[in-house]
Amino acid sequence: MTTQFDKFTFKLLLATTIREKDNSYIVSEIFSRFPSIQELLDVTEEELLSIKGIGRVKAQQIIAALKLARLNPSTAEERYAIRSPQDAYDYLKDMQYLKREEFVCLGLNTKNEIMFRQTIFTGSLNASIVHPRETFLPLIKRCCASAIVAHNHPSGQPEPSREDIEVTKRLVEVGKVVGIEVLDHIIVGHEKYISLKEKGYL
Repeated sequence: MTTQFDKFTFKLLLATTIREKDNSYIVSEIFSRFPSIQELLDVTEEELLSIKGIGRVKAQQIIAALKLARLNPSTAEERYAIRSPQDAYDYLKDMQYLKREEFVCLGLNTKNEIMFRQTIFTGSLNASIVHPRETFLPLIKRCCASAIVAHNHPSGQPEPSREDIEVTKRLVEVGKVVGIEVLDHIIVGHEKYISLKEKGYL
């Protein structure tokens, strides 16, 4: 069974489960937020409740359907492993086309495989609005071993600003407290990137 067929099957499964069309806002939003099969299988009830139109009952129905799907070995999808800053950039380089800055978090397991990717916020990076709680809450919920954070520079130039460095150091310190290591902060530019770990800021 191919990944493409898996996703189509999952759309039909979820649409039928919650009595929606497979192209409805709710189903489309689920697949927008959790684009890979693995992210979908790992979704939590709380994450589903954050989607407009999904209440407690629908969220529980979706979780139940996904639990059944997880029992089928054909739904397994190989996780992407991060071995170097280049690997992280290769996974995130689609961010170079974004018109606005986005700050994202990758949750990793003990094998440095990506468990999920989540956009934390959209807008200019500022230490006063990057709350560690919002970054680490999904990591804690998924029992992640470590994390990589990243954001894009729409200008195409990835050189870090003072705010970029300040945010990074703050998140690294919080990571030490909660036991989830922040491995790197990748700044995505146009066809290039900068790793703050390689630059010595971590």
